[in-house]
Amino acid sequence: MSGPDLITLGCRLNIAEGEAMRALAADQDDLVIVHSCAVTAEAVRQAKKAIRRAARARPDARILVTGCAAQIEPQTFAAMPEVARVLGNAEKHAPAAFRFPRGPEADVRVSDIFAVRQHAPQMAHSFAEHARAFVEVQTGCDHRCTFCVIPYGRGDSRSAPAGAVIDRIAALVDAGHAEVVLTGVDLTSYGADLPGTPTLGGLVERILRHVPRLARLRLSSLDSIEIDDRLFEVVTGDARVMPHLHLSLQSGDDMILKRMKRRHSRAQAVAMVARLKACRPDIAIGADLIAGFPTETEAMAANTFSLLDDCDVVFGHIFPFSPRPGTPAARMPQVPRETIRARAATLRAAADRRRRRWLESLIGTTHSVLAERDGMSGHAANFARTRLAAPAVPGAIRSVRISHVEEDSLIGLPL
Repeated sequence: MSGPDLITLGCRLNIAEGEAMRALAADQDDLVIVHSCAVTAEAVRQAKKAIRRAARARPDARILVTGCAAQIEPQTFAAMPEVARVLGNAEKHAPAAFRFPRGPEADVRVSDIFAVRQHAPQMAHSFAEHARAFVEVQTGCDHRCTFCVIPYGRGDSRSAPAGAVIDRIAALVDAGHAEVVLTGVDLTSYGADLPGTPTLGGLVERILRHVPRLARLRLSSLDSIEIDDRLFEVVTGDARVMPHLHLSLQSGDDMILKRMKRRHSRAQAVAMVARLKACRPDIAIGADLIAGFPTETEAMAANTFSLLDDCDVVFGHIFPFSPRPGTPAARMPQVPRETIRARAATLRAAADRRRRRWLESLIGTTHSVLAERDGMSGHAANFARTRLAAPAVPGAIRSVRISHVEEDSLIGLPL
């Protein structure tokens, strides 16, 4: 065995940071790092399950827990007998944090995340389990959506300087990565804290200009209200930016959006998607949607259901509302749990049907697919999951013709 075991839960930002921690602790063979998520109460439960499972699999290993759940609820994890150390999101940047003897009780090192002012990007040197490279360019969030606890795990918005981002991406391309994914907690807020207040659109332009050998650039979740003209133009006008956008929509009802303290309206979201697809018809739209937010009526839920069609969503990430202690939404009148589960199931089934119809519409078309580490699967530019009929070199981009759909994947024949 070489280096620590890494268990990453949650978002793409966690993937990027997890790989950076794996590099920081490369000489710690007896360590298991559990990189937690706190976006829902279920995410915290999953972190606990992962810790117990890791302890059973490797009873002699030291288990270190970090990430957003550890930042927000350090004592929850410190109380688990399997845990040797709990690290906050600021503390996980230091190599020394991963070198420690196991004591009789968990060692807790979690500081005030809101005291952090500068961004220290976790720019990983390798990606052990992914053909794509994930580069963190922003963390934290200045907004306070009523359902969200993440700012308390990540702090206020902080951006990585463009020069450091470009240097990291250039190094990843030199190392053989054909695709890079820009990640962040609130990616479209990039640059507001930096001198000259650069924007995400400007950063993307600079990356494409200064790293000409980068074949594919992908963006993680975006806030539709913050897609300005510069970002819009580079997303719709440059073929190296992948035609797949994941939007943080959350609801299709204006009253619920207000109670969530979101900054966009239903009409704005629909209009933005219409503009995007008018300029680049092959863009595939993904969306986060919450079912059963407090005070949601059947009519409000129906507005979210119809948003799938109105925004042409083919990648629906459906979340049943889960109250997080300390958030305003947890104090609002709650929808019964059985109603939340039923609405989430209905929404998820509709999203699955839309994705299936979209996949079937791609039969007979040609696509470029980035082969994953198994050499037999990958993602097309539009992020459709694709199984390759013939093996490819991991990390290579293969041109394929889609013959049919099996389960949730396209089947691609080599050209």
